[in-house]
Amino acid sequence: MRIVYSFNKKGYEADYWHREIAAASDERCAFLPFNHDRYLDANLYVRAQLLDHLYFARHPGLMRMYDDLRTALRDHRADALIVDNCFPYHPDFLRTVPVYKVLRTTDGPLTAYDRDFAYLHAYDHVLYHSPAYSSDMGMAEKLRYCGAKRADFVPLGLFDAAFDAAKTEETILAGDRDVEIVFIGALYPGKMPLMAKVKKAFGRRCRIHGMANAKKNLYFNFKYGFPGWVAPLPFRDVVPLYQRSRIGFNAHNRGDYTVGSYRLFDLPGNGVMQISDGGKHLREFFEVGEEIVGYESADDLVEKLRYYLAHDEERKRIALNGYRRVTREYRFKAILRRAGELILAGMQRGESASGWK
Repeated sequence: MRIVYSFNKKGYEADYWHREIAAASDERCAFLPFNHDRYLDANLYVRAQLLDHLYFARHPGLMRMYDDLRTALRDHRADALIVDNCFPYHPDFLRTVPVYKVLRTTDGPLTAYDRDFAYLHAYDHVLYHSPAYSSDMGMAEKLRYCGAKRADFVPLGLFDAAFDAAKTEETILAGDRDVEIVFIGALYPGKMPLMAKVKKAFGRRCRIHGMANAKKNLYFNFKYGFPGWVAPLPFRDVVPLYQRSRIGFNAHNRGDYTVGSYRLFDLPGNGVMQISDGGKHLREFFEVGEEIVGYESADDLVEKLRYYLAHDEERKRIALNGYRRVTREYRFKAILRRAGELILAGMQRGESASGWK
């Protein structure tokens, strides 16, 4: 089986995405990377209605992308197409593409009505990265309610570029972990109250980095009493910082209902003990209390950070258990091969398109 994997990334990220998608290939399934980022700015189609405007106008960059994708699918004699990240393919275009089409979600309910649900009718299969959706229902039920033909839970996983694969269970916790608390992620308004409370509670003992411009930083500090300036961190510096860190806390934009980010796997993959939101959904990824610790509020998070900083052996035990789980089950290669098996099962149920002539 041959699967073209369409994604949009730039620079260093584009390089390792391309490399690791191809490296997931085995004797049963070949994964063929296609970076759709280079054709036009993703902000132009970040919402479904914006994409519809572009498609109606036959935007030259979009049409070139579609022509190149069609050529890649035909030349590879592809059986299936996975589309990841910000989705650039209009349903009316996909209707003309005779392969099994798979949508892979990465953001969950925060953007679902902007770009996930609008496209469900154009895909044969949805791979959703988190079982959480809202207090009313889980993601699987929501996708069925919206008309998805087939849906399976496939977590995001850990790229080899996001940890040191040369480390082992014996060496992952070795070395000086001089950074007590770490968080690397975008400075979204919904996360600011929690981040401010943690930073003010621990000061320089807590390192926070991520996407944050001057405007967001000014708002963050004015609104929450000057907890500190959040600076970006080059991707190449992320793994070295994690390897110096004892505890990482995780925060999602809608808390328990958007759990499942790449950070969920990056932290334990680098031997960092993780304390995360996620509520009941956290156990869908890890054994809570053994491989990860959950928190219910900012005060609860601060209290647990204090506890595990003071109880180093417990911290190390949970960190090591998390490392074992993520390297055993959640490496990107294993995740993608699992996706391939699910896609093959869907195609064998008679849901596949007719294929290239």
